This record gives sequence, C-alpha cells and structure tokens, in this order.
Amino acid sequence: MKIIGTYNIKGGVGKTATAVNLASLAAMEGYKTLLWDLDPQGAASFYYRIKPKIKGGADKMLAERNLDNVIKGTDIPNLDLIPADFSYRNMDIQFSEYKKPAQQLMRLLRPLSEEYHLLFIDCPPNITLVSENVFYAADALMIPIIPTPLSIRTHQQLLKHLKKKPMLELNMMPFFSMVDRRKKLHREIITELPKKYPNISPYMIPYASQVELMGVRRAPLFTFAAHTPAAKAYQGLWREIKESIK
Repeated sequence: MKIIGTYNIKGGVGKTATAVNLASLAAMEGYKTLLWDLDPQGAASFYYRIKPKIKGGADKMLAERNLDNVIKGTDIPNLDLIPADFSYRNMDIQFSEYKKPAQQLMRLLRPLSEEYHLLFIDCPPNITLVSENVFYAADALMIPIIPTPLSIRTHQQLLKHLKKKPMLELNMMPFFSMVDRRKKLHREIITELPKKYPNISPYMIPYASQVELMGVRRAPLFTFAAHTPAAKAYQGLWREIKESIK
C-alpha cells in the first residue's frame, strides 16, 4: 500500500479538495483506495456525506489498533473512508505516550497494507506530532501552494523542518493551488518560483467556482464537473502520483 499525504502548515490552501479528488480519481481507475480524514474539522468526511465521528473516539481506536472497525464505504466504488472525529485534536497527546511517538501512525496502518493499493491522508495544518507521524508513514506528500508570499513562506518553513530529518524517504510534490491568473502577483510567482523549486508540478489548480461547489454538492469534482479546467488539473496531478509511486 502506498501512502500519500496532502499537507500544508497553512490552512485554507486546498489540501482537502486535493485529497478528495485524487482519492476519487484513483478509485475510479480501479485502485482499491482508502482516504483518512485526519483533520478534526472533518471537511473530507463532509464532502462524502459521512458523519465525522468514530465510535469510542481516537482513544479506543489507538488502544485497539484496529482500523477495520472505523472504515466506512462511500458512494464511489473502490473508495472507503476513515471519518474525522473531534477527538483527533488530542492525538498529539496520545501519540506522545508511546515509546516511538512519531511512528505510531505507521504501526496503526500496517494491517491495512494488504487490503488497499493506496491510502490518502487529509492532514490537519500546522507541524505537530500528528504531522510528524504522517511524514514517517507517507511515501509522498502533496503540498498545495497558493501563489502568495505567505504561502511561499510556509512552504519554506516546511522544507527547513524536513531538512533536519534526513532519514525520511519522503517524495515532496508541491503544486500551485487556487491560482488566479487575473492577478499579476499570481502570474509572477508561478513563473518565478519553479526556478527556485524545480519539483513544483506544472499542473496548477485554478481558483474555480466548481471546486467551491464541492461543498454545496457534497461530492468530488468528477461526479458533476469532470470536464472543467480544475478537473483536468487534478487529473494531471494524479498522473504524476502514479509515476512517482511505481
């Protein structure tokens, strides 16, 4: 099972929409896919019309080390979901009680490795012990960057943090999100930043009403707007992921 996290220190940059749409694309191509809504806000669960709650909360889940009991099916064939739960806000404390606190997520996920081809994790923002667990468990990290100075700054902060952890074999996959080409600043940044960071994807997610409508339809983009520029950009990111995890 390959594990892909969608992550950014900064919130509101499109990581949940990315996780939801990429997981949907993978499932639609026949990959047995699991999406874990690890953000206590529960936006990914909301998109799939699944209640953001797990029985017994994170305490019980970690104690039993059995995720099979919390996995839910979705309306998309081949795609399952581990819902969010408000108790996830305390996972940092719970992980800290173990001998290897940054590797508990990996141990929790290990029994699922034969059941799924892919696992997408929609991560909460900020650098926490939960995100450290994702860094250790993931094969790749999708990092949405809005073309603004503050978003670039948080990306630099993340790179500086991960540089201190050379043991991590983590494929960093940054890409531009919520791009508005009408704005001069956006145009300048999407031209100049890839010169500094050549691994930034050429596929850019536009600032589009169709992506916002996911919250109204409570559904992935490909169920109602499959031929839009935003959908095509997500398809490009999905092709990149397939190549990177072969």
